[in-house]
Amino acid sequence: MGAPKLQTESQLFELGGEKVDLGQPNSFRHRLLLHVLEERYDHALNELEKFRNGDFVYPNFKEKSNRLLNHCLDLIYAIKTKRNFPGLSSLTKPKQQELREKYLNHFRELQWALKRIEKIETDLRLNDAKSTIYVVRALSMACFVLLIFAFILEVSRGLATTSIVVINDLYDRGIKLLFDSLGF
Repeated sequence: MGAPKLQTESQLFELGGEKVDLGQPNSFRHRLLLHVLEERYDHALNELEKFRNGDFVYPNFKEKSNRLLNHCLDLIYAIKTKRNFPGLSSLTKPKQQELREKYLNHFRELQWALKRIEKIETDLRLNDAKSTIYVVRALSMACFVLLIFAFILEVSRGLATTSIVVINDLYDRGIKLLFDSLGF
């Protein structure tokens, strides 16, 4: 198998008749798969270790992705072994085809594992955003309840007292008017 050729600007490669989505440019998946496709396995392994040892925004990302990162490491070594198999040309055509198929399967599995790592990060980002929304909603509801409570206190202390004075004055005037009209 020769080196894969870049087909479109959307970074799709053809690998054994199958198009490979490398992901967003400058993403971890893009860099790693590109190194593997171009048979720069040491760069791919370095990229994987750099990613693994990097600082993550979400504290439990490392814990959730560690198993997949280990699997990616194993897959890169397996791909490297299959691609650089000594005496490949001396094997029969079916054996060579079997090695190519295993290489393709390992590559597909590597691609799946990297997509899964991206999904873990996306899920953590969404959960973080949801928790932020919950906190903002809770704070706004608390402020609303406090405003209602303050309004009720203001009505009961200020406006209610004034209302009682006005009602008592109207009552006194009404009684006085009634007694004056009756002649008492």
